[in-house]
Amino acid sequence: MQTPSEHAYPTHWEADVVLRDGGTAQIRPITPDDAQRLVSFYEQVSDESKYYRFFAPYPRLSDRDVHRFTHHDYVDRVGLAATVGGEFIATVRYDRIGPRGLPSSGPADEAEVAFLVQDAHQGRGVASALLEHIAAVARERSIRRFAAEVLPANTKMIKVFTDAGYTQKRSFEDGVVRLELDLEPTDRSLAVQRAREQRAEARSVHRLIAPGSVAVIGTGREPGGMGRTVLRNLLAGGFTGRVHAVNRAFPEGLSRLQPEGVPAHRSVLGIDGPVDLAVVAVPAEQVPSVVAECGEHGVQGLVVLAAGYAESGADGRDRQRELVRQARSYGMRIIGPNAFGLINTAPGVRLNASLAPELPSAGRLGLFSQSGAIGIALLSGLHRRAAGLVGISTFVSAGNRADVSGNDFLQYWHDDPDTDVVLMYLESIGNPRKFTRLARRTAALKPVVVVKGARHGGAAPTGHAVPTTRIPDATVSDLLRQAGVIRVDTVTELADAGLLLASQPLPAGPRVAILGNSESLALLTYDACLTDGLRPQPPYDLTTAAEPADFRAALLDALADEECDAVVVTAIPWVGDASAADLAAALRQAVAASASTKPVTVVHLEIPGLAEALAAEERPPAAGSTPAADPADPVGGPACRPSAVRIPAYPAAERAVRALAEAARYARWRRQAAEPGRVPEYEDIDEAGAAADIDVLLAAHGATPAPLTGPRAVTLSAADTQRLLARYGIAVLPALPAPDPESAVRAAHRLGFPVALKPTAPHLRHRADLGGVRLDLGGEAELLRAYGELTELLGKPEETRFVVQSMAPRGVDTVVRAAIDPAAGAVLSFGLAGAPSLLLGDTAHRLVPVTDRDAAEQIRSIRTAPLLFGWRGTTPVDTRALEELLLRVSRLVDDHPEAVGADLEPVIVAPHGVHVLGASIRLAPPPARTDLGPRSLPVV
Repeated sequence: MQTPSEHAYPTHWEADVVLRDGGTAQIRPITPDDAQRLVSFYEQVSDESKYYRFFAPYPRLSDRDVHRFTHHDYVDRVGLAATVGGEFIATVRYDRIGPRGLPSSGPADEAEVAFLVQDAHQGRGVASALLEHIAAVARERSIRRFAAEVLPANTKMIKVFTDAGYTQKRSFEDGVVRLELDLEPTDRSLAVQRAREQRAEARSVHRLIAPGSVAVIGTGREPGGMGRTVLRNLLAGGFTGRVHAVNRAFPEGLSRLQPEGVPAHRSVLGIDGPVDLAVVAVPAEQVPSVVAECGEHGVQGLVVLAAGYAESGADGRDRQRELVRQARSYGMRIIGPNAFGLINTAPGVRLNASLAPELPSAGRLGLFSQSGAIGIALLSGLHRRAAGLVGISTFVSAGNRADVSGNDFLQYWHDDPDTDVVLMYLESIGNPRKFTRLARRTAALKPVVVVKGARHGGAAPTGHAVPTTRIPDATVSDLLRQAGVIRVDTVTELADAGLLLASQPLPAGPRVAILGNSESLALLTYDACLTDGLRPQPPYDLTTAAEPADFRAALLDALADEECDAVVVTAIPWVGDASAADLAAALRQAVAASASTKPVTVVHLEIPGLAEALAAEERPPAAGSTPAADPADPVGGPACRPSAVRIPAYPAAERAVRALAEAARYARWRRQAAEPGRVPEYEDIDEAGAAADIDVLLAAHGATPAPLTGPRAVTLSAADTQRLLARYGIAVLPALPAPDPESAVRAAHRLGFPVALKPTAPHLRHRADLGGVRLDLGGEAELLRAYGELTELLGKPEETRFVVQSMAPRGVDTVVRAAIDPAAGAVLSFGLAGAPSLLLGDTAHRLVPVTDRDAAEQIRSIRTAPLLFGWRGTTPVDTRALEELLLRVSRLVDDHPEAVGADLEPVIVAPHGVHVLGASIRLAPPPARTDLGPRSLPVV
């Protein structure tokens, strides 16, 4: 029976999507109020498209047609429209049918589907986006299959269905192609969806950063102000496209703004020809009318510099939401508001649509900043330190990032040939699951370096209208590293890592040669290497009498040494006539003459001009030449290409070594990513049985989603927990309740001596510091004596909830947990039980599903891992069994999203096998998986 709420207008079906060409459209259910829009839309469709839709000439819709296509029950009959500027550009509908193809209602699980796309918008991917959304709607309404009849000549629509990636059947009868699609998402359909998402979002960014024409709206009549500043920066940077100045206050008849000499307009509507990008530099209260004019003119994207939005409070948040809704309704994307601007140094563009006074040097660093101040500091610092060494390919300071975000730029930089290294300053991650997915894919090709502000605030910074995540910063760090992201702590480290990664090849390993003319500086470098997990060789001291030629010879030897993977050169001022330029030339000659491709960095103290000389653009004379990297080498870096030899210099050993260590860890991740791990299949896992158990348990506990707070979780009893874990091959050591001494004795006889006696009350669980556990009780007398002692120590049995448990072999106590974060997804955690994880936070985290390689790395990544591998002569424990346990828990929460939490504590890892002594599982109706749904932009 259908409830009235099912027939109510489903607002959650509304979505903004990015189309193939980078423009946006809004998808929403069709309502009776859309009758005139539908008629107008149909009038603009060609006769051929109408014929393909109705299989006959159909010049106009009858009143009956209009009523049928605009009145839906949102269950058995659903219609969606794609709109731009409030007008329909495409429609799709389904009608539920029964086995004979006639209209039906539930439980029939098949529906006929049909599309109609306005000719002017065909080829933009509108039908593909509508198919994803109508399929998601159908699954929500328990429809499992679509049937579509298409004329053979309608090849475009046939391709929409066949390319979607769903399991399908195809037949031909009576001159019509019949397609049947199974709507259950498949690996291929998800891959198709994500590939389309990448192309569309990358294209939407490209439209912003490579415009053919720019209008600066709000250009002041006098020098100064944001608008006039951006205009002058555009012209000074040598923008290759057309520039227009727009201001409502310009006098009538003004055609050119002087002294810049650019066309002047009172409105963007007065510009002849297209405008690709508008920089909006007017007060917030004037922005809506400007956006409307830009939309009517067909502007493709906006950079909104104005403040006064979400960063200013509740009214500003509402203003920001309306800004995004208005822009998207016209198919435009927004950088900002409260943005600093964007830069593209490509020779064919030279765009400086920002408040930065000069266009940075062209290079191969892509830079994204959520903060204008940090963006300015990064641009300035890189210009000062890296002139000639590296430069910027693209830069964006997104401000409140109400629309375009770091995820969009990751999509663009993934296959941007002009960007080799990505640097990002983030203050919030609105969609961690998507960010880690995109970062992993990009990091497999080029380094992604991230510094995250507001790590300990627990909330999104002012102005960022994004959902916050409850997971701690340490967990975020682990998940980023799992995705191959280089996580650094400061903006200085961000620049340090970027300089090295953009100018040097990646190291093949952690072995470091150290040479220089200062023993003390070399020792500091040696210590820093050990601190950061590198393996330094004993430093080679050239003494303070060393000349540039000595440095050159020593560096050549180090580069030729097969026992080292990277070289750090240390230098202090020397006695003699040689200049900084002479030392730089000697080092660069050594690198150019070497046949190896190893990273080289320089640490120097008070040698003016050395960093600049090492980064100079001219190629030094050399006896040989730097060989090109093998394209198949997974650790080849950007500096492996034949180019000028440049070497990054650092004023402190710790900074150079930290950057080198991050490069070494990233190179190791790249090598491993080339041969990814796998999620093992275990024959004894009963997935279907577990699903049936979960359904029964949820029904028994009445667990239903709460309207406002989300699903309410229920904690399973010990028996139900053990039964569910057993479905996944995880055994929990038996424990029997002991409410009194006699019950304890009976339980011990049933289990067999020796046994353990322990409390299970919540305030006493896992409190070894209280001395509340008695082990190896070999007989009744010992058990009764222990029962009396613990009762006197901890309280009455009804307060302590004693249990008797079989003894497990001696080993290392650990804890395994899995929990679902609404934004990040399921996270698997591991650490040693007690103080290491609770007090020191020594816990490792991985996103589910965990591969065999992830599990092996996870247990080795905690600081106390040596306790598992025979520390100080102890017997190593069975880490293979521990890895298998992690993989089985990962499978459980991945296969069954209803398992929103699982705690296994303690887990004793013995020399042979693992033993779970305690466990609890929480169930709830599965949270929504946004990563499996249709493509859509974040809701503002």
